[in-house]
Amino acid sequence: MLLVAGREIIVRVTNKFFIVSTIVTLLLMAGFAGFSTWQSQRESTYSVAVTAPAAKQLVSEAGTAAHALDDKVTVTGQSVADDAAARQAVKDGDVDAWLHEGQDGWVLTSKDAVDRTLSGALQDRVRTDALTRNAAAAGTSITELEKGTTLTTDRIDGTEDNDVFVQVATFAFAILFYLAAMMFGQQIAGSVVEEKESRLVEIIATAIPLRQLLAGKVIGNSIIALGQVVLFSAVGLVALSFTDFSTMLPSLSGAVGWFIAFFAVGFLALACLFAVGGALASRNEDLASTTGPITIVLILVYFISFGLSGTAQVVASYVPIVSVISMPARVLAGGVMWWEPIVALVIMGCFAAVTVWLAEKVYRRSLMQNRGKLSWRQALATEE
Repeated sequence: MLLVAGREIIVRVTNKFFIVSTIVTLLLMAGFAGFSTWQSQRESTYSVAVTAPAAKQLVSEAGTAAHALDDKVTVTGQSVADDAAARQAVKDGDVDAWLHEGQDGWVLTSKDAVDRTLSGALQDRVRTDALTRNAAAAGTSITELEKGTTLTTDRIDGTEDNDVFVQVATFAFAILFYLAAMMFGQQIAGSVVEEKESRLVEIIATAIPLRQLLAGKVIGNSIIALGQVVLFSAVGLVALSFTDFSTMLPSLSGAVGWFIAFFAVGFLALACLFAVGGALASRNEDLASTTGPITIVLILVYFISFGLSGTAQVVASYVPIVSVISMPARVLAGGVMWWEPIVALVIMGCFAAVTVWLAEKVYRRSLMQNRGKLSWRQALATEE
């Protein structure tokens, strides 16, 4: 068994596709981290043409407010002689926009689409200025006008709202699980059917029991798959530390830990099923049908993980295979009792144990059969 596992590890690690795909993925992660760092450190400077003192005052106040929110944002006003000069400055690209009065409020004119940071800063300042003047005309204050207009959110479980971050992390969990399961699972199935088609397995069977051959293939590929997932997860956490979501690292690290644990147990079951898919086939062309049901399940798990919420997500977090993604996502979102991931992992372990036991029986009964593609029922009905 250890000999087979060692051989599987060496074959996979030295495979050019595996090496190239791993390096490319790591480079993409490093590129994402570098781009995020550059984005976070990049300063944004906006110049706005003005022709009236009131407009210049608004731009100045908007610039002060924007810089207070983000010290990398600078908004300055540039006085020009008249409207024609302001319009020409916009056309020539000397300024980013031109702020001037319209029939009903202020107008921000630009050559193309106005940057949202600039328009947002000026919009807030224009709104505040208009409310102040209207309140004064009505004999009151802006504070009185805005009293009771603030809506705050709160959660009974006491956790913070981080829906966007949870969705992004869930997508990362789903794509990582799907790609790893498909890549290594198909490799196992392909390896099994190649040995069967070439009758090499008949020679191997004289040296070691078939169950040890299965165990070696599953353990070897599981070690490589888990190692790659751990590597990608670690690099991903490092890359995240360079983004604006770096404050989420503590909670994400816990979710990643659970994801790795669920993946390790879940992939063990999937690896056995893919091995059975290879044993049921008589040639490579049969793999599409013998491994098709497993592929469909993985695709469903991938897409279901994005559409679940509330009670449905809670239930899914206890369902084997689906829980590989759903439970870590719930842990990251917060509000999960400490025992819930443990119970879900135990359920996954029981599922994996039953799957391995059943898969081992089908594998042994179908691997030495050369009478065409078999079904699970035919394999179980075959004598050992």
